[in-house]
Amino acid sequence: MQHLTKRWCMKPLSFCVSLQMFLVALSFAYFAKALSGSYMKSTITQLERRFDIPSYLIGVIDGSFEIGNLLVIAFVSYFGAKLHRPKIIMHGCAVICHRLFVPSHFICYICNVLISGNASHLQPFSPSLPSFSGCEHESMLSMWIYVFLGNILRGIGETPVQPLGISYIDDYALEENAAFYIGCVQTISVIGPVFGYLLGSVCAKIYVDIGFVNMESISITPGDARWVGAWWLGYLIAGLITLLSAVPFWFLPKSLPLPERRLAKYSPERTNFLPTLRSLLGNPVYFLYLCITIIQFNSLIGMVTYKPKYIEQHYGQSASKANFLMGVINIPAVALGMFSGGVIMKKFKLSIMGAAKFALGTSLLGYFLSLFFFAMGCENASVAGITRSYTGMESLYKVDSSLLASCNADCQCPETNWDPVCGENGLTYFSPCLAGCRTSHGSGIDTVFEQCSCVAVGNHTASAGQCNYRDSCHRVFPYFLALSVITSFIISLGGTPGYMLLIICIRPQLKSLALGFHTLTTRTLAGIPAPIYFGAIIDTTCLKWGQKKCGGRGACRIYNTTAYRYSAHHHT
Repeated sequence: MQHLTKRWCMKPLSFCVSLQMFLVALSFAYFAKALSGSYMKSTITQLERRFDIPSYLIGVIDGSFEIGNLLVIAFVSYFGAKLHRPKIIMHGCAVICHRLFVPSHFICYICNVLISGNASHLQPFSPSLPSFSGCEHESMLSMWIYVFLGNILRGIGETPVQPLGISYIDDYALEENAAFYIGCVQTISVIGPVFGYLLGSVCAKIYVDIGFVNMESISITPGDARWVGAWWLGYLIAGLITLLSAVPFWFLPKSLPLPERRLAKYSPERTNFLPTLRSLLGNPVYFLYLCITIIQFNSLIGMVTYKPKYIEQHYGQSASKANFLMGVINIPAVALGMFSGGVIMKKFKLSIMGAAKFALGTSLLGYFLSLFFFAMGCENASVAGITRSYTGMESLYKVDSSLLASCNADCQCPETNWDPVCGENGLTYFSPCLAGCRTSHGSGIDTVFEQCSCVAVGNHTASAGQCNYRDSCHRVFPYFLALSVITSFIISLGGTPGYMLLIICIRPQLKSLALGFHTLTTRTLAGIPAPIYFGAIIDTTCLKWGQKKCGGRGACRIYNTTAYRYSAHHHT
């Protein structure tokens, strides 16, 4: 009798320990996948410059993660609930995701180095570095496809984490604790991007070919628009972290004892896929929530994907600083908002209607405040022949116009050679040749160009790099950051109550499928198209396109920042 009593007392303890272990393991997995996903977004400008491609192709690369999810998520969500969920999550993280995803990026980089014979050839924008002698190496720029394929594999590997992990918690946690647990897990998933963007900030400061070139010979700095950071390094680090996150799931059980209060409500039933899906979509609350989140995710995904690029282009910040600010200011506000939303729902015991009203109210308030972004602009960079006349007196906004003028007509300058210099008059010139410069002294970032006929003031000199005289940008930028924090917090405040609304309104047997189908549709109708059409919209604001070595349009060199601001915020 004593032996039986001991076993009965140990059962709840075993249940609590296993559930806590699963919460810790799932939180770590969420952290790892969020870190790798945010790091991917932190590298978009690096990839754009590295492969000399427009923004819409960056959107295709970013959306390829969702394509990977799309391929398997319906099957994983439906059939995975009947199998060993922790081990499926483990295999998704460890085997599929980063044993394939990481090498694809690393091999992409190494192959370019080996084939080109010199790592410095990978810098497409810096004319001070060696360049390909012919068009036989032009195919190297298509190596972005390897990044595309690697991101698809990442999407496949991360598919089981959300639908199977959340449904596991909801099945075995007490009903009044489920919202708090899910809020904690979602909060950890938002902390992941903090480290992802910080990792992106660190890697953006490191030159792409570190270890292969003499850094003293590099004539550009991390703040230069031509700089390409060590984008491939962060993928190796993110892959290692994700591999470690897979280990704890090996020791977790297939199922846990159901809490007594749920035994009466839970009755397993045999279901067929299509009738079950039809029943799910017939739930009006679920269907309405699905439509609303598709619209919201289109806005949020497009905004988050290109926000570091927006900070770089509009406010003249470096890629490293843009990623740093995203990591230490914007993302913590989102994490705090999601956690606070879970706490509010638990403390006030919000009903289904209460959760719906709270989520709607926070969303409307957040989007209303976002309208103030339209007023937070600054002037375009002053670039001779593109945004300003060569005299500096007249404003121009000519798309792909000729850069030749009377002061450089005799120089026979190539108009595709993006090597900006800053004249004494405060104008940026597309290259030293187009500035009419005849001589130079110094080396690297200390190079000074002299006898520049287009610089009609002072000593007719120009220095390497773009001019940085956009005072209005520096004044407005702190207000932009403050408003970003406030709107991010308010919108994310309704995230956890909204997510719990989705779970509460579904029968226990359909929760795994409901979460999986929700993820499937949002990824299909928001995750895939949003980065592509946002990128295409950004491309329409380009004033000067680069040219690839053998012809064809490359990456954008100069944007109309006013048009960029209105286009970006109009579609968010």
